[in-house]
Amino acid sequence: MILNIHHVSLIVADTECALAFYHDLLGLPLEPSRPDLGFPGAWLRLGPAQIHLLELPNPDPVSGRPEHGGRDRHLALLVADLDALAERLQGAGVGFTRSKSGRRAIFCRDPDGNALELIEEA
Repeated sequence: MILNIHHVSLIVADTECALAFYHDLLGLPLEPSRPDLGFPGAWLRLGPAQIHLLELPNPDPVSGRPEHGGRDRHLALLVADLDALAERLQGAGVGFTRSKSGRRAIFCRDPDGNALELIEEA
């Protein structure tokens, strides 16, 4: 019945700031097919899936979230080289924590507090 994930939507306060993180820092390509939805945002390609950035009022609290993203709702992404990505995050001033499961993974937050798990592909 269910075949795969098509997209994940994330609420952001500023599309350009979010694009600086997801497109410029993480390297996700823009998906140009986003129609005019009546509010700012962007779509990004992630293999056969997409991440949709929605610049809308956030109904969830941004502060008070768990420090370790693994204890919060999060988006998990496979990466080819975790060490290189960790260096890139550090260089950009993005803090992260290591996975507590022993996997080669780190957790960080985007500029809007959305948690990401970055897992090295085995």
